[in-house]
Amino acid sequence: MSDLNNIVLKILDRGKGILAADESTGTMTKRLDGVNVPSTPENRLLFRETLFSAANMTECIGGVILYDETIKQQTSKKNTIPELISKMGSTPGIKVDTGAKILAGSPNEKITEGLDGLRERLKEYYKLGARFTKWRGVYIIANDYPSKLSIHSNAHALARYSALVQECNMVPIVEPEVLMDGGHSAEECYKKTSEVIKKCFDELILHKVDLKGIILKPNMILAGNKSKDKILNEEVAKLTLKCLKNSVPEEVPGIAFLSGGQSEVEATENLNLINKYNDTGFIMSYSYGRALQQSALKFWSKNIKDIDGTQKIFNHRAKMNTLAAQGKWSKDLEC
Repeated sequence: MSDLNNIVLKILDRGKGILAADESTGTMTKRLDGVNVPSTPENRLLFRETLFSAANMTECIGGVILYDETIKQQTSKKNTIPELISKMGSTPGIKVDTGAKILAGSPNEKITEGLDGLRERLKEYYKLGARFTKWRGVYIIANDYPSKLSIHSNAHALARYSALVQECNMVPIVEPEVLMDGGHSAEECYKKTSEVIKKCFDELILHKVDLKGIILKPNMILAGNKSKDKILNEEVAKLTLKCLKNSVPEEVPGIAFLSGGQSEVEATENLNLINKYNDTGFIMSYSYGRALQQSALKFWSKNIKDIDGTQKIFNHRAKMNTLAAQGKWSKDLEC
């Protein structure tokens, strides 16, 4: 068993998931503006340190994706953020792409950038304590989208990124996100997501990436947020499993879903059903941002010094999702 595979299995051990706390300064500013908290480096650090030191980090969170600002910050006790995360029994990770930009040749679509200088940045992040990384490609569904150009370009970038990350002895999270924005049906989402994921693995294999040493971070199969044809949660789970069984090579050890605009409870319920029906060899867990943090952020914003109260809310959401990653969640636990 490779060292990279061991890292994956440690991160996703016994229902543990990944806390996506890699919001850029711009995104974090929007979140804090939304709850009327000034977006200063101190406040961004305080909120994140509050979550990273919560009790259920140890039981439920196997990995934390950080942003460049955060991985270089010190806690109130003068430890580095990666040291705090490691002390809680979790694994520090880092977002390494530099964002989605307009795709030349298809101006309505995006290509993720950040390959220039990546090898050097990875070496720095490794020294800072990171042991896994994240790169997100985004795709839209519309009449002619995602285009072949978008599917091929983003798959190629994800594969080049992954090869560089493994060269630096870290685990790449491969995140091809088919956005739920739009009026498309779940069937259309299934078709496009399958095409996107298959192309990603074609490129990963071409670039000699060790599939046993990656984590796939896909969207669930959902109808678009403007679609009139909503489907039941059971159908979401079954279509998602069907897509992954047909698109993901068996060597991949773990899949950690993004929440992709779902509510906190909806993301938990769908993950739970996926695990109830899971007849694959894949570990099925979560890599959630807002679906783990939003309620805690709203509570915290009322009194940013109420650390215990904020952690209580975060602990609950982390516990619910870890139960869901084992198929053991039920709605009455949310009370």
